[in-house]
Amino acid sequence: MDIIRIHDIKTSCIIGINEDERLNQQDIIINITLYADIRKACKSDRIEDTVDYKLLKQNIITMVKKSSFFLIERLSERIAEICFENPRVRMAKIRVEKPYALTYARTVSVEITRIRSDYDG
Repeated sequence: MDIIRIHDIKTSCIIGINEDERLNQQDIIINITLYADIRKACKSDRIEDTVDYKLLKQNIITMVKKSSFFLIERLSERIAEICFENPRVRMAKIRVEKPYALTYARTVSVEITRIRSDYDG
């Protein structure tokens, strides 16, 4: 299985359970690891034969900026759902970090791993 990684997508959204978190957007950092069969693209050199990670990133940022989740767990799941819109993706690891969510901690993160069958039925 081949791997595509997207590191450190920085964007912002409404995320959290506290009153001030519901009013002000906060920075989040997203890391994505996709497992897919991209052998065809390796031979053809065509974007149509792989996962278009530029389009994927754009779709994720658009969703995140419009979102208003309470938990980074739910945000992570929604990002995974977008990843599996591409039929080539077989497995995805999503890590969402919320910097400075806790006093004395640089960041808090949630990492989930999903496989295609989690969404196929």
